[in-house]
This record gives sequence, C-alpha cells and structure tokens, in this order.
Amino acid sequence: MSEPTYYAPAGGLPSQTTLLTDRAVVTEAYTVIPRGVLRDIVTSNLPGWHRTRAWILAKPIAGFATTFAQYIVELSPGGGSSEPEPERGVESVLFVLTGTVSLAIEGEEHALTPGGYAYLPAGGTWSVANESDAVATFQWVRKAYEPLAGHTPKAFAVQEQDVEPTPMPDTNGAWATTRFVDPDDLAHDMHVNIVTFEPGAVIPFAETHVMEHGIYVLEGKAVYRLNDDWVEVEAGDFMWLRAFCPQACYAGGPGKFRYLLYKDVNRQIKLT
Repeated sequence: MSEPTYYAPAGGLPSQTTLLTDRAVVTEAYTVIPRGVLRDIVTSNLPGWHRTRAWILAKPIAGFATTFAQYIVELSPGGGSSEPEPERGVESVLFVLTGTVSLAIEGEEHALTPGGYAYLPAGGTWSVANESDAVATFQWVRKAYEPLAGHTPKAFAVQEQDVEPTPMPDTNGAWATTRFVDPDDLAHDMHVNIVTFEPGAVIPFAETHVMEHGIYVLEGKAVYRLNDDWVEVEAGDFMWLRAFCPQACYAGGPGKFRYLLYKDVNRQIKLT
C-alpha cells in the first residue's frame, strides 16, 4: 500500500483582503474548527518541548466534553521532547500526519511515517523527536486513564496501512473502521480509530450515545449531521462532540472520506 496523504495545517495568516466568513461554529452540543482557522496566531508552545508548536483542538470543559484533550503537534527539524507527558496518570495516542516521527517507547525505537499510530499507556516512558530535515506533524490524543483491576494496557506502535479495516455490517464495505485495539479488551478505556466511507456511503441513522468524540478529517469531504444541523466538512477540519450529540454522515465523493475518531469506552458511569 502506498504512503497515505493526510492534511496538516501549515499556519500563516490570511491577507488583509480576505473575507472573515468561515465555517467555525461553537454550540452547546458540538464545535466545528475548520482548517482555515488553524493559523500561526492560535498555536501554543508546550513546556518541555523544543522546536515545536501545537494547535490545541479540544480540552475538557464543564458541561461539554470532559474526558480528553486533542492536539495537532508540529515538530520542526530537531524538535521534540524527552519528557512529553507531564501527568503520570494520562495515556496517549499519537497518529502521524506528515513527515517522519522518531518515537522511543521504553527505550525501543520506532520510525513512524504518515499513518503511523502509537498507543502509550499511563505511567510509561516515551519520547518523541524529528530527526529528519523536514517538518513532521502528528495528532496527539490524551486521556486520564481509568484503571481496571486485572487489566493492564500495553504500549505498541504500528502503521495503519498494516491494519485491515473492518467493514460495518450490511454496508458491502462502503463504511469501514480501522481498529487498533480489540473493542472487547477492557484494558482500554478509549478507542482512537480510523473511519472510512466510500463515495455515497452514509451513517444511516442519527447516532446518539454516551461516548464523546474528537473527529479529525484526514481525507476527502462530506456533509456531517451534528445535533440538528448538516455541516460541510473537509480534510483538516475538526469536530468536537459532547455526549449524546446526534450525528450522521453522507460522503458525497468524489474520493473517500476518512477521519480519525476518538471515543471513551468500556467503563462504568461514576455517580459518587
């Protein structure tokens, strides 16, 4: 399989003659951050990182999505961090969009290219660097891990090209999910998957469920149902959904519509 091509922001600023109109919207049920607003002025420097900048797409907010944070991280040549995670109780997923990311997990080296995926359990030792001459960009999803007696997740790294997508039932392969962990493995309290729609494929009902979502569009375009709105989205857009926000999708083509999807799973609801 050839190396995938995913959208990553390049920063910069629009000209002074550019119209302000855009697709950005924040509601009580969902947020859409279109790729056009991912400019230099909204980047953050991360403590403990060098030659790095980040677009922070989501963080826990009371009354909205509360379980995770999500970033786009851009490493300039020579950039990275020897201690990237400041909180011992936080697990991570990295997904490479562009360039080559050198990832060390418990001393084992991995060179991840576009489509590279790594799960990093809470309390583990890892570091990340860009040892190439070109910019490297990746998605970083962070979640406070909820331990479960008798179940311990293990770190791993893989290329998504080597993971066979699972077709959704009764879709003839038009809608498929690339799953990086077994959905029945209770060691994992979050899933970060890739969802792929062929042109014309749909989510044929309004999904309404307890899982929160971070959705980063990797390829293509579609119209996405969010609460009671239909929103046009394209590669590089980010959608952030609180629990129970209805959602559906229609992939109009002409190419595949693919996105990286976060959801919280496999834990009892805490009431006390």
